[in-house]
Amino acid sequence: MKFTLQTTDAQSQARAGQLMTDHGVIETPIFMPVGTQGTVKSVGQEQLKNDVRAQIILGNTYHLYLRPGTEVLRAAGGLHRFISWDRPILTDSGGYQVFSLAERRKIREEGAEFSSHLDGSRHIFTPENVVDTQRAIGADIMMAFDECMPYPCDYAYAQRSLALTHRWLHRGLRRFGETEPLYGYQQSFFPIVQGSVYRDLRIRSAEEVAACGCDGNAIGGLSVGEPAGQMYEMIEVVNGILPADKPRYLMGVGTPANILEAIALGVDMFDCVMPTRNGRNGGIFTWQGVINIRNEKWKNDFSPLEEGGASYVDEMYSKAYLRHLVYAKEILGAQIASQHNLAFFLRLVREARRQIVEGTFSAWKTRMVEQLSRRL
Repeated sequence: MKFTLQTTDAQSQARAGQLMTDHGVIETPIFMPVGTQGTVKSVGQEQLKNDVRAQIILGNTYHLYLRPGTEVLRAAGGLHRFISWDRPILTDSGGYQVFSLAERRKIREEGAEFSSHLDGSRHIFTPENVVDTQRAIGADIMMAFDECMPYPCDYAYAQRSLALTHRWLHRGLRRFGETEPLYGYQQSFFPIVQGSVYRDLRIRSAEEVAACGCDGNAIGGLSVGEPAGQMYEMIEVVNGILPADKPRYLMGVGTPANILEAIALGVDMFDCVMPTRNGRNGGIFTWQGVINIRNEKWKNDFSPLEEGGASYVDEMYSKAYLRHLVYAKEILGAQIASQHNLAFFLRLVREARRQIVEGTFSAWKTRMVEQLSRRL
């Protein structure tokens, strides 16, 4: 994998770059639709390519490990072939999912033992077998196994957790170096910066991660309940340390405003379930602000979902029709809303990239953060 930094905004840390993988080129900043179980909910692969214009999608090691399982994925020739997706894939290590199972898991030095949410069966994730699982999945970019700290957490806990995450990181990195890709193309390994909202711990973790010299680096453990101001402060601290010639991935973030603010702080890659999850529940992101399509005011609004929107569904279907579908719990409602939202998020980062290249990002960002945060 090769990352080329092309342009940096003169008034912020915003960057435009290009990430080259064996499955294609990714132009950054980029948003990655979340395909947790080998599917982006409610949106097919052709729509992802041709309408949403996704350049890379995300899969989840925890869910894919449980089903369909690594034996099926190996037999299929990896996740790309299994789901008929010929563009890049990134996989989360499963750490967030394992540690969200507070009543079902036990953390120890070896790894994290947990009970499946599907059938209660017991499993253990270690830094080593998580690398092996991601080799079997065949993601272009795989993540280190880490502990995602809850918010709030006290300093002593955060310090212990970070030390464990760093020990796990070096074990995972060693396993990555000892193993080879299974399907004839290269894979990259990204460490994850942790440290909760403690500045000194974030600095320590960013320095540890930067010293690993990996193809890219991630920032985890944010957007878990902390105030937005603290999240931005931690991003700024970390990005002041992570190498500028490597892509920076902010995990699980977030709203359009969050994304624009993080781009201004030097982040290149994003993922979040918000476009599809909110869409299924009637939350629609537009260039004028956020719509709750379930509200009565849209019942007789026969105007397009969004004039000049990023998806063909925006002009095809009216707000009133989508409201009807959402209320009726029709599958098409989830499909239209999810497709619209994903296309909007991808258009947002494309426009951010264009503004960076043209030298107009900072003023545009300030205006758009206010505009996109409105409730319509």
